[in-house]
Amino acid sequence: MAQAPVTGPAPASFEEAMAELDKLVGQMESGQLPLEASIAAYQRGSELVKFCAAQLDRVENQVKLLEGDMLKPFAAEDAQAGSDE
Repeated sequence: MAQAPVTGPAPASFEEAMAELDKLVGQMESGQLPLEASIAAYQRGSELVKFCAAQLDRVENQVKLLEGDMLKPFAAEDAQAGSDE
């Protein structure tokens, strides 16, 4: 008997997507899924990765907007100079 596809609605949050992705990876790594279910799990995992990447991009853009011109590259020299004071 074939299993239902693993695809589903968009997750409610980044954390929910990561939890579902973790569960899918565990199922796939166990080797217990039939071929069709493995393919469906891979497809769902791909959807979740895209969702998470979009969420991270959105948050990064929000941080850039909030920080404005205050953002600057981290330099090891700056960190050492701050610890010497």
